[in-house]
Amino acid sequence: MSSTAVTRSPGGMAPRPPRVREQAREAMTLMAFSAATSAGLTAAFFLLMHVGR
Repeated sequence: MSSTAVTRSPGGMAPRPPRVREQAREAMTLMAFSAATSAGLTAAFFLLMHVGR
């Protein structure tokens, strides 16, 4: 059974594909989130290593 939702605009036209600018913004957001998560985990591990001494 498929769970793909099909939505149509009120005029019956298919929605436009995302612009390159929108895709780039989403990619940059994902990269920033990934970098922040990685830095946070690294800081947490360093803190745990420092407390464990």
